[in-house]
Amino acid sequence: MTGSHKEKTITRRRAIAVTGGTVAAGGLAVAGYQAAFADDTTTTAVADASASASSTSGGQCVLMSSVTEGPYYLDGALVRKDITEGKNGVPLTLRITVQDTTDSCAPVAGAAVEIWHCDAWGYYSGYTTANPGGSAPAESEDGSTADDKTYLRGYQVANANGVVKFETIFPGWYTPRTCHIHVKVHTGGEKEDGTYEGGKVNFTGQLFFDDDIAAEIFTLEPYSQHSGSYTKLADDMVYEDNGAAGGLLTLKAVHKKDPSKGYKGSIILGIDPDAESTGAGSGGGGTPPSGSPGDAPTGTPPSDAPTDSASPSASASS
Repeated sequence: MTGSHKEKTITRRRAIAVTGGTVAAGGLAVAGYQAAFADDTTTTAVADASASASSTSGGQCVLMSSVTEGPYYLDGALVRKDITEGKNGVPLTLRITVQDTTDSCAPVAGAAVEIWHCDAWGYYSGYTTANPGGSAPAESEDGSTADDKTYLRGYQVANANGVVKFETIFPGWYTPRTCHIHVKVHTGGEKEDGTYEGGKVNFTGQLFFDDDIAAEIFTLEPYSQHSGSYTKLADDMVYEDNGAAGGLLTLKAVHKKDPSKGYKGSIILGIDPDAESTGAGSGGGGTPPSGSPGDAPTGTPPSDAPTDSASPSASASS
């Protein structure tokens, strides 16, 4: 595993990531959103309209920007739709559509999309003693039934339209990062023993959230118990300030007057199925926490992570 808590952008391959609401042409925007949130039986016509929406004027897609995987990646995530494991937070339904940038934006059926992110207080499974910055309760105090080695991590395999769906929660934050979800796209492997094995990683990236929506979410329980200085998109060290092309999700509230009811998030990722992504950062890396699954619960933050007198102690591991 490479990269550091000071995650730096690596391959700056500019991209189009089309979601409902981000395409100028109204009809195509609607088609893109419908494709992202359609059931597994989405029609070919809708999928084709979405593909057209994410093409350039020359009819070819452009690669998504690839960035570092960060210090909190773990191998062996489970293939599953619901990755919450009972973790408390605002519900998030995430739809990701994978398209082939070398083949007129055709859907990449069978692509394995892997995501992982922190919980409402900024903790990652497998690294629950790593300080999220600011002041937060210990990870073990949230009252969930989650396994602290596997929560908020998982794979889904794309259907014929290149679509996967995850049920999760809105991520919290940790210093010095903005709210985000990590993502990898794999091809050529297969499901085995409940996880995904073999093949190669074609894309490593991160998905981001609108500042205003995140700010509203963070006033709610349990997020509000984590106090401190939250990093906005414009100040984040990874987000490129280029909207959907840089991984910014399109978000739609389930209930307009009650954000606690949850959100639907969507995005289309353009990849090159023949390419391979290392997930390495360009900044020279760093030391990830040592408290990985199977180790004693003595994990420490990366060497460049902030220290805070109010941070959880080593007893935070559950």
